[in-house]
Amino acid sequence: MTRVRDDKPVSAAATDGGPLLQGYLDYLAHEKRLAAHTVHAYRRDVESLMTLAEGRPLLRLTPHEIRRFIAQLHGRGLDGRSLARQLSAWRGFYRYLARDHGAGSNPCVGVRAPKSAKRLPQALSPDEAQTLVELPAGDDLASRDRAMLELFYSSGLRLAELAALAPADVNLADATVTVTGKGSKTRVLPVGSHAIAALKDWLGERAGIAGLDPHALFVSRTGRRLGVRAIQSRVHRRAQEQGVSTRVHPHMLRHSFASHVLQSSSDLRAVQEMLGHASISTTQVYTQLDFQHLAKIYDAAHPRAKRKS
Repeated sequence: MTRVRDDKPVSAAATDGGPLLQGYLDYLAHEKRLAAHTVHAYRRDVESLMTLAEGRPLLRLTPHEIRRFIAQLHGRGLDGRSLARQLSAWRGFYRYLARDHGAGSNPCVGVRAPKSAKRLPQALSPDEAQTLVELPAGDDLASRDRAMLELFYSSGLRLAELAALAPADVNLADATVTVTGKGSKTRVLPVGSHAIAALKDWLGERAGIAGLDPHALFVSRTGRRLGVRAIQSRVHRRAQEQGVSTRVHPHMLRHSFASHVLQSSSDLRAVQEMLGHASISTTQVYTQLDFQHLAKIYDAAHPRAKRKS
């Protein structure tokens, strides 16, 4: 047996980074049951730590060294969010080492990543949003894609929420949709008249598709539920076809919904409930988008705001 700085016994194999990392990845995959891509991300982050350690035993790293590693990565251009993710992975790695290899104190505890400047969510203008959702009749799935776009913009759904919808979740009579969001929390959202009309058209088309998945609202030509990647692809493609120059993704329609409702109503609490945000501070970022919108109007319209050339 060997010992670490706090005199707790550890196995001799624990001083070798390779077996430690493999054991951690096996733990994540088989005990935590994390997805393969998530396990791969943890591998990448711990390998980064091993590279920075330059051969020094991982169990002997100190908080000072962890801070120095973070400073090095920051100097290479990693932002605060990326560094916070790495620190989270490293903390989890050391918790595993404490559990299975007798590691002492966690050198990552108390180390914080530098703060990143907050990036405002990107939203379409009302005109761009209208151009996007008003798909002309074309191929046999135009009604489906228009219904998806209208529902994204009408009710501010997350991508996963829309992909998981069943026909029973839509109440055409009440003009509502029931969605299950983060934390398995259910909320009932209003659906605008244009979205209701688009959904009615799609439900009529959907009924004629062979091999239909009865529990999926949005399906492919073969009747199978559309996955999130397929929906992302359709949104991007339709934006290009409609001549929207911005690279559009489903979350941009959610941002646009929130921003445009706030511009019209200023009811922050209502927007929070519709978006399904646990904290109103998450919703407040859209007030900055609203301010930017007002500032542009002011710069364009107020005679004292115009600069002389």
